[in-house]
Amino acid sequence: MLGTQHKKEESIMAVKVVKVLSGKQLDTIFSIRQTVFVDEQRVDPTLEYDKFEETSVHFLALLEDEPVGTARWRRTPNGIKLERFAVLQSYRNRGIGGEIVQAVLDDLPSQENVYLHSQLSACSLYERFGFKPEGDQFEEAGIVHYKMVLK
Repeated sequence: MLGTQHKKEESIMAVKVVKVLSGKQLDTIFSIRQTVFVDEQRVDPTLEYDKFEETSVHFLALLEDEPVGTARWRRTPNGIKLERFAVLQSYRNRGIGGEIVQAVLDDLPSQENVYLHSQLSACSLYERFGFKPEGDQFEEAGIVHYKMVLK
């Protein structure tokens, strides 16, 4: 057990989450989202890529310079929405998702009215950062979600 925990800590230490500023990095983000959402989860590409790509703040997670995950945030009429959290399947359960959540939260101009739509399998991750489910389950892109609000 101790060896496993030590290995996880090493992985976290090597994770770097950067704010995306260039087109090449954005292409990498879209590639990760294509793999996770479109290929793996069968989300319709017309739902995955939207009119908010250019106005969102994007993040790329790197594990020893290898692109492994992504997320974005954007302003909405209801507050700041965090979305498009994705980690490539072979890199999951190494703490990368948590590193991405923390980097996104650290970048927000305010932590008022922050929310996201979480797939059921990710709710516990967001709860560790203070998000609480609000309302009933709903379906988005054919996947069951909860609205979660930062408390």
